[in-house]
Amino acid sequence: MVQWVFEQASKAESVSEVIVATDDARIIDAVNGFGGNAVMTSSDHESGTDRIAEVVRDRGCEIVVNVQGDEPLIPPENIDRIVRPLLEGALESTITLKILIKTHDELMDRNITKVVVDSSGSALYFSKAPIPWNRDEWGDGAMQNSSFDPLKPFWYKHIGLYAYRKKFLMEFEGLPESGLEKIEKLEQLRILESGFKIKVVETDLDSIGVDCEADLVKIEKRLAVLP
Repeated sequence: MVQWVFEQASKAESVSEVIVATDDARIIDAVNGFGGNAVMTSSDHESGTDRIAEVVRDRGCEIVVNVQGDEPLIPPENIDRIVRPLLEGALESTITLKILIKTHDELMDRNITKVVVDSSGSALYFSKAPIPWNRDEWGDGAMQNSSFDPLKPFWYKHIGLYAYRKKFLMEFEGLPESGLEKIEKLEQLRILESGFKIKVVETDLDSIGVDCEADLVKIEKRLAVLP
């Protein structure tokens, strides 16, 4: 899986170097085995973002992209899409992605993170819960008979791909783990709770994170039909 992620990330036009950051010697061996570049980090990090900050601290770069290691089919175009705003001078120091949720099952899936944004495209909140919550239609907690409309641009899946300015990444490293982050188990909430903004760019290219065995089956089926 890590080789697929490495190779997909390497295809992005905006990427000059791909590094696998890990605290597991088995992953180091796997990456070395296919000729990739891997760096051993501390095992004490609270999040993947903290791990990446350690790796890039002494590297001469201005923009850093955080690609999850469980996204074997990540579209390289999505990486370019989140780097572009930083190259164009975006005020936000963190850019991520959203895609319209198209099914009721996606909306209710606890493995899928949802995001709500403001009128300027900055994130208001992230959650595994189906946000925003339609109080009038879903008030009893049941949605089986709801009028969920996938064509209404209200419900968005968050794609866990981030581009940071390195300067901000060094600040993030010093931020304490936040209360919301601990409750939701979502590290990006540390950024919001600390008063920083996250710009959320929309994409039409989905990406499947492998959070459970069912996701692995989806990946294998998709690989089977790829040319």
